[in-house]
Formats: sequence, C-alpha cells, structure tokens
Amino acid sequence: MTLLAHVSDLHLDGGERATRRAESVFDYLDALRRPVDAILVTGDIADHGAPSEYEEAAKLFAGRDHLFHCPGNHDRRPAYRAVLLGDHSGSDGPINRLHRLDAGPAFLLCDSTIPGRADGVLTDETLDWIRATLTALPDDVPAFVAFHHPPVTLHQPYIDDIRLASAERLADLLADHPQVVAVLTGHAHTAAASTFAGRPLLVAPGVVSTLLLPWESERVVDHDLPPGLAFHVLDEDQRLTTHYRVVSA
Repeated sequence: MTLLAHVSDLHLDGGERATRRAESVFDYLDALRRPVDAILVTGDIADHGAPSEYEEAAKLFAGRDHLFHCPGNHDRRPAYRAVLLGDHSGSDGPINRLHRLDAGPAFLLCDSTIPGRADGVLTDETLDWIRATLTALPDDVPAFVAFHHPPVTLHQPYIDDIRLASAERLADLLADHPQVVAVLTGHAHTAAASTFAGRPLLVAPGVVSTLLLPWESERVVDHDLPPGLAFHVLDEDQRLTTHYRVVSA
C-alpha cells in the first residue's frame, strides 16, 4: 500500500494567516500514526511569486524527502526555480519533474501555467516530456500525472473559466499509457472528484481558502472554512481510494 498526501494552494504571502494555515496542515501530517509515503503539492505555493514567499515554503518543506511539487498560476518560474530547486539560470521555461518512490509509483509533476495568466495549458514541450517520461517507465510501474489546472468543468463558473485549455491533447496521450492511475490537480480550492481520460481526476482542497459553489452562495470564496487535504491510497492491485480531511487552523 502506498499512502499519499495531496495538498494545494498554500498562497504563502509572508502573512500570519496563510502561514498558520499551511503549518497546521503539515503539523497534522507530522502527527499521523503512520507517516505518508509522499506529499504532493499541486501549485500556488506562493501568492505573488516573490523569493521571500518561496523561502518560507522552503522552511515548511525542509526535511521532507518525499515532498514533490509543481507550480501554479500564482507562482513565478525564475524565483520558484532559484529558491525551491537551486536553479539560478533564470529560465522561464516549464518546470516538469519526475519523482519515483523506491519500488513504488512514479509521479510526473508538470507545469500547466501560462506566465502572466490565470488559465492553464500543457505546452508541446510539456506534452512531449510527459510522453517520453511515461514511455521510458517500465509498464508495471504505476504513474500519477499531477499539475495545477483541472482539465474538466467543475461546475464553478469562476474556476471553469480559468481551467486547463486543450485538455483533449493530454487525453489522447494518456490513451497510450494505461499505467497512469490518476490525474491530480489543485487550483479549484475545493475538494472534487471526477474522471478524465478514463481515469480518476482528483482535485485537492485549498489550504488558504475554500471556493464556494454557485448553489451554496453568491460569494465566490470563503476565507473562514478550515484548510483541507486529500489522502490517496494505492493498493497493490493499483486500486485507488481517496479520503478528504479538513484540519483545524
């Protein structure tokens, strides 16, 4: 059994509120009776993409060997690279990284951001990387593809307007790679489960805030509801189970 924690949308900004909420989620994970095998963070780590915000994130992530992350639309690639990855090249290209647990699943953490925009896309470069990476993996290694922007309508107009564009290109790619167990995203600030390309599509709740659904309220966001996270449990037969939790902040 592989136990994964999935968090998203920390929006660290140097303020006490965002820091407290993020710390409460990681303190909760640290106190589990059984530690998770990996933590996945699907974007919007920083709120403005400032180096100081990534320095705060680096402290929060320190000592967590199996913490894997990708950028969101609030992140800025050069500062993200410099502080979190130690890459001072100043490159503004997509940040795509493969991680593998020992004798366990592979995680493709992909960059779906468009610099300067809130909506997302997987560029030709990123799609080529996903294809090549999945092709190079042994067929018996389960894989998760994770990025920030959900590729389907979630029935919240605000977030649907800034979801992933051209999602059918990813769906066509995944059709050739049955070892992909699920697609994991963030961005929506709401716990959600759907399907995409015949796989589970699992959206992590927001840490900093919660998006309200149109049948709940005329308001778009609630800053008082508690932060949340998802647990994904992958059995030996590659059956995936997801649980969602909220955490007292």
